[in-house]
Amino acid sequence: MKITILGSGTSTGVPQIGCKCEVCTSTDPRDCRMRASAMVETDEGVRLLIDCGPDFREQMLRFDDFRPIDGVLLTHEHYDHVGGVDDLRPYCAYGDMMLYGDELTVSAIRMRMPYCFRENPYPGIPRIALEAVSPHRAFEIKGVRVMPIQVMHGRLPILGYRIGPLAYMTDLKSLPDSEWCLLEEVECLIVNALRMQAHDSHQNLDDALKLAARVGAKETYFIHMSHQIGLHAEVSCALPPHVHLTYDGMVIMC
Repeated sequence: MKITILGSGTSTGVPQIGCKCEVCTSTDPRDCRMRASAMVETDEGVRLLIDCGPDFREQMLRFDDFRPIDGVLLTHEHYDHVGGVDDLRPYCAYGDMMLYGDELTVSAIRMRMPYCFRENPYPGIPRIALEAVSPHRAFEIKGVRVMPIQVMHGRLPILGYRIGPLAYMTDLKSLPDSEWCLLEEVECLIVNALRMQAHDSHQNLDDALKLAARVGAKETYFIHMSHQIGLHAEVSCALPPHVHLTYDGMVIMC
């Protein structure tokens, strides 16, 4: 399995508009972070996009591999995770785009993009099909089993996803006891680590390290990072050998 980190940043992106901190002015390309998203390519040749934020168009121009996307897994309705859905339209040349998310996310997409679901839609709009999914109820996309995981984003329940040896969870603050069994034998854990300081609805770095230790994956990768996480080069040196900060364009083999 191949995972490409399309975006490793939080909702404001990095650099953050108007900020002149050492991270936002860094010349290290690893400190420049678009909104969090990943492309998963399975050994069977199935391609799954996780989240489709407002940087999706730029991310795919950089990715430079225009082939069908077999499904889009949405973690939740917040703009930094769904703001690029309209930019899926070029991929509709291969057929309707299947988007999966919980009931709240599916309803939000219908409400925000009503022009995609009218009886006589305007020519050229993205052809989108929505499917609501629920935690602990696995589904298949072209034979690939996907298991939704319940994640708490502060007080908001959202979704993470388990795909074979991979578990991807973003915007996590806490994980209900019922979900830990879904993380057994995870080999590759991708999870959020917003910053050094505590936050009401996201893990900070210390929280993420504790969760990584409990999961015990062979390799753990942190995403959804703000400029307050610190410089990539400095923070990376302080992490355990099997724990890594991601960066835009990073390729992970699992």
